[in-house]
Amino acid sequence: MPAKTVLAQHAAHRDDIGDLVTRRPVPGPKVAQVDPFLFLNHHGPQVYPPGNGGLPFGPHPHRGFETVTFILEGELAHRDSAGHESVIREGGVQWMTAGSGLIHAEVSPESFKSAGGPLEILQLWVNLPSRLKMTRPRYAGVQREQIPALTADQGRAIINLISGAWGGQTGPVSSLTGVFMATVELRAGGKVGFGSLGGRNVFLYAVRGKASVNGKALAPWHLAELDLEGDTVELSAKQDAVLLFGHAEPIREPVVAHGPFVMTSREEIMDAIRDYNAGLFDNVSAA
Repeated sequence: MPAKTVLAQHAAHRDDIGDLVTRRPVPGPKVAQVDPFLFLNHHGPQVYPPGNGGLPFGPHPHRGFETVTFILEGELAHRDSAGHESVIREGGVQWMTAGSGLIHAEVSPESFKSAGGPLEILQLWVNLPSRLKMTRPRYAGVQREQIPALTADQGRAIINLISGAWGGQTGPVSSLTGVFMATVELRAGGKVGFGSLGGRNVFLYAVRGKASVNGKALAPWHLAELDLEGDTVELSAKQDAVLLFGHAEPIREPVVAHGPFVMTSREEIMDAIRDYNAGLFDNVSAA
């Protein structure tokens, strides 16, 4: 089977949010999206001092897509207007389907604000097709111990399987649209391959370390743009590396985004704004 071709690499641009170190590879000057993957914020790595104010993401609305949040270091507290509430620790993941609309807050637990410590978080936005944009909101918060850590290449590769199937196992999150999502940890000299990717867009971001994709070097804090037609991907590393790796069928629909709303038309955006202002995004405060 033909390997996917690396078409380009896109550097994450720095866009800090207050004192929160933030890098964003997509959307960027040369890549608007990797359909259906819309947006990635890489927060940190950094160390918060004792007595800090924590993360700045107080209550805010979403409609029309999903947020997938990877807690690489630190902790993250979630509460939303549909009644979901959790604190996810290092190595865990939050997968929230905003669907028809909800309000959520993503903040630091009081223990973290008091003691401080290292923090590194990735947040990925995944689009929903028009038929699912008004689906009922849902939320899955999974801790590290709930995520299968599958090994390859004599233990030099670890696939933390969040959604989809690999190696005879299935991730704990069931994606509405068949999205495969994992973080991949490679030790120096390690490699791992993935197949059956023809017709699927790959989302591949180098969180840290120096890795290669199908023999092409991928610098840290860069997004690899791959072709749609190829069928296989091999990830390798000459030094320890961490990668965000996902793939999905493209939706191929218009994307009209306005702040926290992602729909397919301007009229739907106006509907979202009107519904939010009317208090129709559930009726429980996320404060």
